[in-house]
Amino acid sequence: MLQCPLPCNRWPALLLLSAGLAAATPVQARETADDVEALIARLGLEESAVAARDWPGWRAPERIVVTLDTPERLEWLQQAAPGVELVAVADEAAAAAAAEGADAVIGYCSDAIVAGNDRLRWIQVFSAGVERCVSIPALREREVLLTNMQRVSGPVMAEHVFALLLGLTRDLTTWIDGQRAGEWRPPEDEPDRMAALRDKTLLVAGLGGIGGEVARLGHAFGMNVIATRASGRKGPEYVSYIGLPDELVELAKRADVVVNTVPLTPQTRGIFDARFFSAMKPGGYFINVGRGASVDTAALLAALESGRLGGAGLDVTDPEPLPADHPLRQRGNVIITPHVSARTDAGREDRWLVARENLRRYVQGEPLLSVVDVRRGY
Repeated sequence: MLQCPLPCNRWPALLLLSAGLAAATPVQARETADDVEALIARLGLEESAVAARDWPGWRAPERIVVTLDTPERLEWLQQAAPGVELVAVADEAAAAAAAEGADAVIGYCSDAIVAGNDRLRWIQVFSAGVERCVSIPALREREVLLTNMQRVSGPVMAEHVFALLLGLTRDLTTWIDGQRAGEWRPPEDEPDRMAALRDKTLLVAGLGGIGGEVARLGHAFGMNVIATRASGRKGPEYVSYIGLPDELVELAKRADVVVNTVPLTPQTRGIFDARFFSAMKPGGYFINVGRGASVDTAALLAALESGRLGGAGLDVTDPEPLPADHPLRQRGNVIITPHVSARTDAGREDRWLVARENLRRYVQGEPLLSVVDVRRGY
Protein backbone atom coordinates (compact mmCIF):
# COMPACT_ATOMS: atom_id res chain seq x y z
CA MET A 1 0.00 0.00 0.00
CA LEU A 2 1.33 3.44 -0.92
CA GLN A 3 0.76 6.40 1.35
CA CYS A 4 1.83 10.07 1.37
CA PRO A 5 1.45 11.63 4.85
CA LEU A 6 2.72 15.00 3.60
CA PRO A 7 0.68 17.40 1.46
CA CYS A 8 0.65 15.41 -1.74
CA ASN A 9 0.75 18.50 -3.92
CA ARG A 10 4.47 18.51 -3.15
CA TRP A 11 4.71 15.35 -5.20
CA PRO A 12 1.84 15.38 -7.73
CA ALA A 13 2.96 12.09 -9.24
CA LEU A 14 2.11 10.28 -6.01
CA LEU A 15 -1.57 10.92 -6.69
CA LEU A 16 -1.29 8.56 -9.64
CA LEU A 17 -0.03 5.65 -7.56
CA SER A 18 -2.14 2.98 -5.91
CA ALA A 19 -1.76 -0.30 -4.11
CA GLY A 20 -2.39 -2.11 -7.37
CA LEU A 21 1.11 -1.16 -8.52
CA ALA A 22 2.75 -3.45 -5.97
CA ALA A 23 3.50 -6.42 -8.21
CA ALA A 24 6.57 -6.27 -10.44
CA THR A 25 6.56 -7.85 -13.87
CA PRO A 26 8.86 -10.89 -14.29
CA VAL A 27 11.17 -8.87 -16.56
CA GLN A 28 11.44 -6.01 -14.05
CA ALA A 29 12.10 -8.42 -11.21
CA ARG A 30 14.79 -10.27 -13.19
CA GLU A 31 16.51 -7.04 -14.21
CA THR A 32 16.61 -5.82 -10.61
CA ALA A 33 17.91 -9.17 -9.33
CA ASP A 34 20.67 -9.16 -11.94
CA ASP A 35 21.59 -5.58 -11.04
CA VAL A 36 21.76 -6.39 -7.34
CA GLU A 37 23.83 -9.53 -7.89
CA ALA A 38 26.31 -7.59 -10.00
CA LEU A 39 26.45 -4.78 -7.43
CA ILE A 40 27.11 -7.18 -4.55
CA ALA A 41 29.94 -8.79 -6.49
CA ARG A 42 31.43 -5.50 -7.68
CA LEU A 43 31.50 -3.85 -4.26
CA GLY A 44 32.07 -6.97 -2.17
CA LEU A 45 28.98 -6.31 -0.04
CA GLU A 46 28.71 -8.58 2.99
CA GLU A 47 25.59 -10.46 3.99
CA SER A 48 24.72 -10.82 7.66
CA ALA A 49 25.29 -14.22 9.23
CA VAL A 50 21.93 -13.84 11.00
CA ALA A 51 18.67 -13.74 9.05
CA ALA A 52 16.35 -10.81 9.75
CA ARG A 53 13.65 -13.22 10.95
CA ASP A 54 16.05 -14.44 13.65
CA TRP A 55 16.81 -10.92 14.87
CA PRO A 56 15.26 -10.07 18.27
CA GLY A 57 11.74 -8.75 17.86
CA TRP A 58 11.43 -9.25 14.09
CA ARG A 59 7.92 -9.58 12.78
CA ALA A 60 6.52 -9.45 9.28
CA PRO A 61 6.41 -5.67 8.71
CA GLU A 62 3.16 -3.87 8.11
CA ARG A 63 4.31 -0.23 7.82
CA ILE A 64 7.66 1.19 6.69
CA VAL A 65 8.64 4.85 6.34
CA VAL A 66 10.73 5.58 3.23
CA THR A 67 12.54 8.82 2.46
CA LEU A 68 12.41 9.44 -1.27
CA ASP A 69 14.50 11.44 -3.72
CA THR A 70 11.76 11.37 -6.38
CA PRO A 71 8.07 10.37 -6.16
CA GLU A 72 8.58 7.80 -8.92
CA ARG A 73 10.88 5.85 -6.61
CA LEU A 74 7.95 4.77 -4.42
CA GLU A 75 6.38 2.40 -6.93
CA TRP A 76 9.77 0.75 -7.55
CA LEU A 77 10.28 0.21 -3.82
CA GLN A 78 6.73 -1.08 -3.38
CA GLN A 79 7.48 -3.88 -5.84
CA ALA A 80 9.99 -5.23 -3.30
CA ALA A 81 7.49 -5.12 -0.43
CA PRO A 82 4.08 -6.38 -1.60
CA GLY A 83 1.39 -6.00 1.01
CA VAL A 84 3.44 -3.61 3.16
CA GLU A 85 2.28 -0.02 3.65
CA LEU A 86 5.09 2.29 2.48
CA VAL A 87 4.81 5.81 3.86
CA ALA A 88 6.67 8.31 1.67
CA VAL A 89 8.39 11.31 3.26
CA ALA A 90 10.76 13.94 1.93
CA ASP A 91 13.02 14.86 4.85
CA GLU A 92 14.16 13.92 8.36
CA ALA A 93 11.50 15.92 10.17
CA ALA A 94 8.77 14.23 8.18
CA ALA A 95 10.37 10.83 8.79
CA ALA A 96 10.32 11.45 12.55
CA ALA A 97 6.68 12.53 12.42
CA ALA A 98 5.69 9.44 10.46
CA ALA A 99 7.86 6.92 12.34
CA GLU A 100 5.47 6.28 15.25
CA GLY A 101 4.14 2.77 14.88
CA ALA A 102 6.36 1.96 11.90
CA ASP A 103 8.31 -1.30 11.71
CA ALA A 104 11.22 0.29 9.87
CA VAL A 105 12.59 3.56 8.50
CA ILE A 106 14.62 3.92 5.33
CA GLY A 107 16.68 7.08 4.97
CA TYR A 108 17.27 8.63 8.39
CA CYS A 109 18.23 7.76 11.95
CA SER A 110 17.73 10.16 14.86
CA ASP A 111 16.60 10.31 18.48
CA ALA A 112 13.22 11.58 17.33
CA ILE A 113 12.77 8.61 15.01
CA VAL A 114 13.81 5.98 17.56
CA ALA A 115 12.30 7.47 20.72
CA GLY A 116 8.93 6.17 21.83
CA ASN A 117 8.56 3.66 19.01
CA ASP A 118 8.88 0.19 20.49
CA ARG A 119 7.72 -1.35 17.22
CA LEU A 120 10.71 -0.04 15.24
CA ARG A 121 13.06 -2.94 14.40
CA TRP A 122 15.14 -1.82 11.40
CA ILE A 123 16.75 1.39 10.12
CA GLN A 124 18.49 1.76 6.75
CA VAL A 125 20.69 4.83 6.31
CA PHE A 126 22.23 6.14 3.10
CA SER A 127 25.63 6.99 4.58
CA ALA A 128 28.59 4.86 5.60
CA GLY A 129 29.23 6.79 8.82
CA VAL A 130 26.77 5.93 11.59
CA GLU A 131 28.32 7.51 14.70
CA ARG A 132 25.27 9.68 15.26
CA CYS A 133 22.92 6.71 15.04
CA VAL A 134 24.85 4.23 17.19
CA SER A 135 25.10 6.81 19.97
CA ILE A 136 21.32 6.63 20.54
CA PRO A 137 20.85 4.54 23.71
CA ALA A 138 17.43 3.18 22.71
CA LEU A 139 18.87 1.80 19.47
CA ARG A 140 21.32 -0.37 21.40
CA GLU A 141 18.93 -1.24 24.22
CA ARG A 142 16.19 -2.44 21.89
CA GLU A 143 18.66 -4.08 19.49
CA VAL A 144 17.30 -2.26 16.46
CA LEU A 145 18.82 -3.65 13.28
CA LEU A 146 20.91 -1.01 11.51
CA THR A 147 22.20 -1.18 7.93
CA ASN A 148 24.31 1.39 6.10
CA MET A 149 26.11 1.98 2.81
CA GLN A 150 29.36 0.20 3.59
CA ARG A 151 31.58 -0.06 0.50
CA VAL A 152 29.11 1.73 -1.78
CA SER A 153 31.04 5.00 -1.54
CA GLY A 154 34.48 3.38 -1.48
CA PRO A 155 35.45 3.75 -5.16
CA VAL A 156 34.55 7.43 -5.56
CA MET A 157 35.95 8.36 -2.15
CA ALA A 158 39.24 6.72 -3.12
CA GLU A 159 39.27 8.85 -6.27
CA HIS A 160 38.72 11.91 -4.10
CA VAL A 161 41.65 10.91 -1.89
CA PHE A 162 43.95 10.88 -4.88
CA ALA A 163 42.49 14.10 -6.25
CA LEU A 164 43.50 15.76 -2.98
CA LEU A 165 46.87 14.00 -2.86
CA LEU A 166 47.80 14.83 -6.45
CA GLY A 167 46.67 18.39 -5.92
CA LEU A 168 49.31 18.58 -3.19
CA THR A 169 52.11 16.54 -4.72
CA ARG A 170 51.79 18.29 -8.10
CA ASP A 171 51.39 21.69 -6.41
CA LEU A 172 48.18 22.43 -8.28
CA THR A 173 47.14 25.23 -5.95
CA THR A 174 50.17 27.24 -7.06
CA TRP A 175 49.50 26.68 -10.73
CA ILE A 176 45.80 27.51 -10.35
CA ASP A 177 46.65 30.74 -8.56
CA GLY A 178 49.08 31.57 -11.35
CA GLN A 179 46.48 30.81 -13.99
CA ARG A 180 43.99 33.18 -12.35
CA ALA A 181 46.65 35.87 -12.08
CA GLY A 182 47.60 35.45 -15.75
CA GLU A 183 51.11 34.35 -14.78
CA TRP A 184 53.41 31.54 -15.87
CA ARG A 185 55.21 30.19 -12.80
CA PRO A 186 57.55 27.29 -13.58
CA PRO A 187 59.52 26.28 -10.46
CA GLU A 188 62.93 26.47 -12.14
CA ASP A 189 64.77 27.00 -8.87
CA GLU A 190 62.93 24.23 -6.98
CA PRO A 191 63.42 20.96 -8.90
CA ASP A 192 62.19 18.80 -6.00
CA ARG A 193 59.06 20.78 -5.31
CA MET A 194 56.78 18.34 -7.10
CA ALA A 195 56.72 14.80 -5.71
CA ALA A 196 56.15 11.48 -7.47
CA LEU A 197 54.01 8.80 -5.85
CA ARG A 198 55.82 5.76 -7.22
CA ASP A 199 57.86 3.94 -4.56
CA LYS A 200 56.43 6.11 -1.78
CA THR A 201 54.86 4.39 1.23
CA LEU A 202 51.13 4.83 1.71
CA LEU A 203 49.61 4.12 5.12
CA VAL A 204 45.86 3.50 5.01
CA ALA A 205 44.38 3.88 8.48
CA GLY A 206 41.25 1.73 8.42
CA LEU A 207 41.39 -0.96 5.71
CA GLY A 208 37.64 -1.30 5.27
CA GLY A 209 35.48 -0.67 2.24
CA ILE A 210 36.83 2.83 1.63
CA GLY A 211 40.37 2.11 2.78
CA GLY A 212 40.53 -0.99 0.60
CA GLU A 213 39.76 1.10 -2.48
CA VAL A 214 42.39 3.66 -1.46
CA ALA A 215 44.92 0.85 -1.07
CA ARG A 216 44.04 -0.52 -4.50
CA LEU A 217 44.58 2.81 -6.20
CA GLY A 218 47.78 3.41 -4.25
CA HIS A 219 49.13 0.10 -5.46
CA ALA A 220 48.18 1.05 -9.03
CA PHE A 221 50.31 4.21 -8.63
CA GLY A 222 53.26 2.02 -7.71
CA MET A 223 53.18 2.84 -4.01
CA ASN A 224 54.14 0.49 -1.20
CA VAL A 225 50.87 0.11 0.70
CA ILE A 226 50.66 -0.63 4.42
CA ALA A 227 47.55 -0.40 6.57
CA THR A 228 45.83 -0.82 9.91
CA ARG A 229 42.68 -2.82 10.44
CA ALA A 230 40.65 -3.41 13.58
CA SER A 231 39.21 -6.74 12.41
CA GLY A 232 42.54 -8.51 11.90
CA ARG A 233 45.59 -8.80 9.69
CA LYS A 234 44.00 -10.32 6.59
CA GLY A 235 43.73 -8.24 3.44
CA PRO A 236 44.48 -8.02 -0.27
CA GLU A 237 47.87 -9.20 -1.46
CA TYR A 238 48.86 -5.75 -2.70
CA VAL A 239 48.94 -4.48 0.89
CA SER A 240 52.41 -5.41 2.08
CA TYR A 241 51.69 -5.17 5.80
CA ILE A 242 48.46 -4.96 7.83
CA GLY A 243 48.80 -3.91 11.44
CA LEU A 244 46.32 -3.61 14.27
CA PRO A 245 45.12 -0.18 15.45
CA ASP A 246 47.68 -0.03 18.26
CA GLU A 247 50.44 -0.07 15.62
CA LEU A 248 49.28 3.18 14.02
CA VAL A 249 52.00 5.45 15.40
CA GLU A 250 54.76 2.95 14.69
CA LEU A 251 53.59 2.55 11.10
CA ALA A 252 53.44 6.34 10.70
CA LYS A 253 57.24 6.37 10.90
CA ARG A 254 57.34 4.53 7.56
CA ALA A 255 54.70 6.61 5.79
CA ASP A 256 55.16 9.27 3.14
CA VAL A 257 51.38 9.56 2.85
CA VAL A 258 48.73 8.77 5.47
CA VAL A 259 45.07 8.44 4.53
CA ASN A 260 42.47 8.39 7.30
CA THR A 261 39.39 6.30 6.54
CA VAL A 262 38.60 5.08 10.07
CA PRO A 263 35.04 5.38 11.40
CA LEU A 264 34.46 7.68 14.36
CA THR A 265 34.21 5.66 17.56
CA PRO A 266 35.33 6.31 21.15
CA GLN A 267 38.53 4.44 20.26
CA THR A 268 39.33 6.56 17.16
CA ARG A 269 38.41 10.02 18.46
CA GLY A 270 41.54 12.20 18.40
CA ILE A 271 43.95 9.40 17.42
CA PHE A 272 45.73 11.61 14.88
CA ASP A 273 47.39 13.80 17.49
CA ALA A 274 50.74 15.49 18.11
CA ARG A 275 52.40 12.16 18.87
CA PHE A 276 51.15 10.73 15.59
CA PHE A 277 52.19 13.68 13.42
CA SER A 278 55.63 13.86 15.05
CA ALA A 279 56.13 10.20 14.10
CA MET A 280 55.43 10.74 10.40
CA LYS A 281 58.26 11.16 7.92
CA PRO A 282 59.27 14.83 7.51
CA GLY A 283 57.44 16.33 4.56
CA GLY A 284 54.74 13.67 4.53
CA TYR A 285 51.15 14.23 3.45
CA PHE A 286 47.98 13.65 5.49
CA ILE A 287 44.62 13.05 3.79
CA ASN A 288 41.37 12.82 5.77
CA VAL A 289 38.14 11.47 4.30
CA GLY A 290 37.12 9.69 7.52
CA ARG A 291 35.81 11.94 10.25
CA GLY A 292 37.10 15.29 11.43
CA ALA A 293 36.92 14.42 15.13
CA SER A 294 39.46 11.62 14.72
CA VAL A 295 42.06 14.38 14.21
CA ASP A 296 43.43 16.84 16.76
CA THR A 297 43.07 19.95 14.62
CA ALA A 298 45.50 22.01 16.66
CA ALA A 299 48.13 19.27 16.37
CA LEU A 300 47.60 19.06 12.61
CA LEU A 301 48.01 22.81 12.24
CA ALA A 302 51.17 22.78 14.36
CA ALA A 303 52.67 19.99 12.24
CA LEU A 304 51.98 21.99 9.08
CA GLU A 305 53.31 25.25 10.50
CA SER A 306 56.50 23.60 11.73
CA GLY A 307 57.14 22.05 8.32
CA ARG A 308 56.83 18.54 9.72
CA LEU A 309 54.04 17.88 7.23
CA GLY A 310 54.35 18.75 3.58
CA GLY A 311 50.63 19.21 3.17
CA ALA A 312 47.13 18.07 4.08
CA GLY A 313 43.99 17.31 2.11
CA LEU A 314 40.84 17.50 4.21
CA ASP A 315 37.34 16.55 3.16
CA VAL A 316 36.26 16.55 6.81
CA THR A 317 37.35 18.82 9.66
CA ASP A 318 36.81 19.45 13.35
CA PRO A 319 34.85 21.64 13.77
CA GLU A 320 32.91 21.33 10.55
CA PRO A 321 32.84 23.67 8.85
CA LEU A 322 36.00 25.40 10.00
CA PRO A 323 35.56 29.08 10.95
CA ALA A 324 36.11 31.35 7.97
CA ASP A 325 39.27 32.78 9.51
CA HIS A 326 40.77 29.48 10.65
CA PRO A 327 44.52 29.27 9.86
CA LEU A 328 44.10 25.98 7.99
CA ARG A 329 42.05 27.83 5.39
CA GLN A 330 44.91 30.22 4.70
CA ARG A 331 47.69 27.70 4.12
CA GLY A 332 48.89 27.11 0.58
CA ASN A 333 49.73 23.48 1.35
CA VAL A 334 46.23 22.59 2.55
CA ILE A 335 43.29 21.68 0.32
CA ILE A 336 39.86 21.61 1.97
CA THR A 337 36.72 20.27 0.33
CA PRO A 338 33.28 20.57 2.01
CA HIS A 339 32.59 16.92 2.93
CA VAL A 340 31.86 15.91 -0.65
CA SER A 341 34.14 12.91 -1.19
CA ALA A 342 31.20 10.48 -1.46
CA ARG A 343 29.30 12.51 -4.03
CA THR A 344 29.21 11.18 -7.56
CA ASP A 345 27.12 10.96 -10.68
CA ALA A 346 27.37 7.16 -10.50
CA GLY A 347 26.67 6.11 -6.91
CA ARG A 348 23.09 7.27 -6.42
CA GLU A 349 21.48 4.25 -8.05
CA ASP A 350 23.88 1.90 -6.25
CA ARG A 351 22.57 3.23 -2.92
CA TRP A 352 18.99 2.78 -3.96
CA LEU A 353 19.64 -0.76 -5.18
CA VAL A 354 21.10 -1.64 -1.78
CA ALA A 355 18.16 -0.02 0.03
CA ARG A 356 15.61 -1.78 -2.17
CA GLU A 357 17.34 -5.14 -1.83
CA ASN A 358 17.48 -4.77 1.94
CA LEU A 359 13.80 -3.84 1.95
CA ARG A 360 12.99 -7.00 0.02
CA ARG A 361 15.17 -9.08 2.31
CA TYR A 362 13.71 -7.59 5.49
CA VAL A 363 10.13 -8.22 4.39
CA GLN A 364 11.05 -11.82 3.60
CA GLY A 365 13.08 -12.25 6.80
CA GLU A 366 16.33 -12.93 4.92
CA PRO A 367 19.89 -11.87 5.88
CA LEU A 368 20.48 -8.18 5.17
CA LEU A 369 23.43 -6.52 3.45
CA SER A 370 25.87 -4.22 5.26
CA VAL A 371 24.65 -4.73 8.82
CA VAL A 372 26.34 -2.41 11.33
CA ASP A 373 27.87 -3.81 14.49
CA VAL A 374 26.27 -1.24 16.79
CA ARG A 375 28.60 -2.07 19.67
CA ARG A 376 31.69 -1.40 17.56
CA GLY A 377 30.12 1.56 15.79
CA TYR A 378 30.62 0.45 12.19
